[in-house]
Amino acid sequence: MKRILPILLVLALLIGMCACAGKTDGDKTTDAPDANVTDVADNGDNAESAFLDPLTQWGEYDNLIAEIKAETDFAKRVELMHKAEDILMATNCVIPLYYYNDIYLQKDYVDGIYSNLYATKFFMYATMSNDSDTLRLNLASEPDYLDPALNSSVDGACLAANSFSGLYTYNAEGKCVPACAESYTVSEDGLKYTVTLKSGLKWSDGSDLTAADFEYSWKRAASPVTAADYGYMFSGFAGYDDSDESSEIAVTATDDTTLEFELTAPCAYMEDLMAFPTFFPVKQSEVEKDADPADPGKWCKEAGFVSNGAYVCTGWNHDTSMTYEKNPYWYDADKVTVEKLEFMLSADDTAIFSAYNAGDIDFADGVPTDEVANLKDNPEFHIVDELGTYYVAFNCKSDIFEGKTPEQAAAMREAFSILIDRDYICENIGQTGQIAANSFIPLGMADGNGGVFKAKAEDGYFDAFAINNDAEGTTAKAIELLESAGFKFEDGKLSAETPIQVEYLINENSGHKAVAESIQQDLGAIGIELSITTQDWNVFLEERKAGNFDFAREGWIADFNDPINMLEMWITNSGNNDCQFGR
Repeated sequence: MKRILPILLVLALLIGMCACAGKTDGDKTTDAPDANVTDVADNGDNAESAFLDPLTQWGEYDNLIAEIKAETDFAKRVELMHKAEDILMATNCVIPLYYYNDIYLQKDYVDGIYSNLYATKFFMYATMSNDSDTLRLNLASEPDYLDPALNSSVDGACLAANSFSGLYTYNAEGKCVPACAESYTVSEDGLKYTVTLKSGLKWSDGSDLTAADFEYSWKRAASPVTAADYGYMFSGFAGYDDSDESSEIAVTATDDTTLEFELTAPCAYMEDLMAFPTFFPVKQSEVEKDADPADPGKWCKEAGFVSNGAYVCTGWNHDTSMTYEKNPYWYDADKVTVEKLEFMLSADDTAIFSAYNAGDIDFADGVPTDEVANLKDNPEFHIVDELGTYYVAFNCKSDIFEGKTPEQAAAMREAFSILIDRDYICENIGQTGQIAANSFIPLGMADGNGGVFKAKAEDGYFDAFAINNDAEGTTAKAIELLESAGFKFEDGKLSAETPIQVEYLINENSGHKAVAESIQQDLGAIGIELSITTQDWNVFLEERKAGNFDFAREGWIADFNDPINMLEMWITNSGNNDCQFGR
């Protein structure tokens, strides 16, 4: 059964949040979608006219993102963000498949766990009615990074949110609320912030945590020396320069409980940034006591590292399990009733499902694809909304485009896109009400100007159901595109004279495998040979980041509710620019 109704309901809540969740009463904006939605019905034409060579002209995209971040007219900013998405989609390197939701299993004796629209799960206020003080969970396999400045994965963000605390956090209603911050003020021009921290903050080793720790941590995360994937999130700060290793952002601790920082333009989502893991504090003496310039996250690759959140990592059997225990020095420790979190580290969803059914874990973040239909009426099966897009991506530097003009390469990628049966993937693989996607920025995302960026599925770049509604015509269009790129066909199949052989990269998961096999079959209908390669999670992340792939499965869940989050990740120097634009 499609979950269209919950998604439409959440649209109304998203409008007015403008990513600074909590400042605007969502209940007062229920009728806003019809009144303040940008018309993007002609996006397909816009994308075609917006084409840039992703290798030689991408500096224009970089400049546009910088312009967006400096723009103070929020209506103009929305217009520029639509232009940026037009450029991104015109490359056809990013091929959206569906808009995310999230599924998990949770025992009926567990309560108080909550998740926000950005897929971060919070365990610190969990309660258990089975007389246990230990919560046993699975999120994923071995985490790539536990250093909050270096992490860029969803599971790592969940671990960070439960073991570190920033100035702000999210409550169970998904709104930004103070964490280490007591309050803040902003100058009239929206550029200068003064944050007052809670008094008596401590690190997990009992030492004092002060505003100076935030100053150090933010400067470290923003520095090109650290090379954090999310370093660009500080690009709106005065002093930011990712090309100068000696540069420092304008953030200063004026005393133990006062942090001041300055922006180059007003930011509609500053609270969300202050709640994001890259902005979490790390203890300087811990980071630097055994520093390795080639491995800036070395300080927290074993259990026992100092943090400042609800839990502390006290045990880590790599690739098998992790143990977190309650931090008595956390500012809200008196509300934590679960004393210990025990994580099963695995990406084998069949093994995880078996462990859950055997009573070995109390929470499983995902289930095998072939079990979804049997679980829909189970009260322990949960489906929650997320703000993000599951997509596949091409490396624009891949050898499969060798000898092709930029336009021919884009035509090849477009042919791949229109051949994919998104409806089949949503209905038979996802099975939890996903909506077929025809744009990278998901439905319901706020536009930063009191409206939503895209409110209707029709407001995208192509017909997501073309291959279903007109298989013959769509296939003919794909062949036409490939012929324009120099490929030859015989009887509706690629000629042996001009074959297309491409490797598709995934990480271990039954759902990803099923999607891959579906795409393999779709492309095979005209003779495209798609091989599927599966890698361990950490290897997979690094290979994509390094550009060591042709075609790969991807997913992006928003970090905050503003389109810039899904646009700025594609600037040339971004650590999340897996497509290798501009490189």
